[in-house]
Amino acid sequence: MLLYGYGGDLMKQIHNDLIVKSNKLVEASYKLTAGEQKIIYKLTSIINKNDDDFKEYSFKISEFIKLLGIKDQSKYTEIPKITKGLMKKVFTIHDEKGELQISWLSSVRYLKGTGEVILKFDSNLKPLLLELKKEFTKFNIKNVIRFKSFYSMRIYELLKQYSNIGERIFELNDLRYILGIEPEEYKLYSDFKRYVIKQAQKEINSNKTDMSFEFEEIKTGRKVTSIKFIIKSNRKNNPKDEIAAGAVASKIQIQQKQDLIKEVQAMFTEHKITKAEASCILKDANNNIDLIKQCYTYLLDKNVKNIVGYMRKLVKGFNEPQENKTSTFNNFKQRDYDFKELEMKLLGWK
Repeated sequence: MLLYGYGGDLMKQIHNDLIVKSNKLVEASYKLTAGEQKIIYKLTSIINKNDDDFKEYSFKISEFIKLLGIKDQSKYTEIPKITKGLMKKVFTIHDEKGELQISWLSSVRYLKGTGEVILKFDSNLKPLLLELKKEFTKFNIKNVIRFKSFYSMRIYELLKQYSNIGERIFELNDLRYILGIEPEEYKLYSDFKRYVIKQAQKEINSNKTDMSFEFEEIKTGRKVTSIKFIIKSNRKNNPKDEIAAGAVASKIQIQQKQDLIKEVQAMFTEHKITKAEASCILKDANNNIDLIKQCYTYLLDKNVKNIVGYMRKLVKGFNEPQENKTSTFNNFKQRDYDFKELEMKLLGWK
C-alpha cells in the first residue's frame, strides 16, 4: 500500500495547491454539500502532475476540521458523517461509449487512536483527474475553499473554464442540470437568482478570488430562458504558478477554439452573434463546422426571430460522434442533413 501523509497546517499550504480537472468533470451534473466539495478539492489539489494512478492520502482529522471551518474541535464526529455521505454520492459522465456512473471515493479508513483518516479516489476518475494534456480547467484551491455555498464553487469552475473568452451563456435548464438542482427546487426564477446566482456572485466577487462576474438575463418573450455571464479576470489574485502553468498547457487548444469561434461568427453573414453565442453553437454541434454551415444556410430562408436559439436546437438534433478523430476540433465526415424531418420533430409534428 502506497501511503502519502499530509502533515502541517492545511490552511497555510492551500495557497500553493492547484486543482486540475477535465472539462468533462467541470461540466458534469452532480450535487455535493459544501463540506463534501471541499474534501474533493483538497484531494484533487495534492495529486502530483506525473501520477498515473491514485494514491492513498493520510490526513489529520484536526486539519480537516480547520479546512471545513468547524470551529468546535469537539465536533470531530462531523468528519466521518461527511465522508460517509460522500461515499454514497454518484454522478454521471456521458461519452461516446454511453453513460458512466462514478463514485467519488473508493475507500475511507479511520485509523484508531491516531486521529488520522486515509482517503482514495475511485479509479474511474483517473481519466478526469490524471495526466491531463488537453481540455482541462486549472485553478488555485484558495479561490474556492472559503466559499460557503456549493453553487458558488461550481459556478466559479464553470466561469473559470471560459475566463479566456470573457463570457459564457447558459440556457437556464442546462445550468440547473449541471448544478444538480432538482425540478422541485427553486421553481421560481426569482428564487434561483437570489439563492444561486446572486449568492455565487457575492462570494466570488468579494472573496479576493482571481476573477469576478456580472450577469445578464436573456428572455424569450417575458420569461428568462438563458443567463449570460460576463467574466473579469483579477490577475493580482492569480498565483504566478497558475498563470505560468495555464499559459504553457493550453495555448494551442485555446487558439484553436478561438479560431473556430471566429469562423462561426463569420458564417453569420446576416446576423451578428457574440463570441459566447458562437461558442455555445460550436459546443452543441460538437465542433462540427460543416453542420453549422448547413444549418445556417437552411435558416436563412426561414423567418426565425431567435436565430441563435433555433440554431442550437438544430445542431443538437443532428449531433453525431466524430469519426476517425485525429484532433479535438472540426474532424467530421461531410454529410447531408434532413432539415425538414428534424424541424417536424422539434415542433412535435412527428
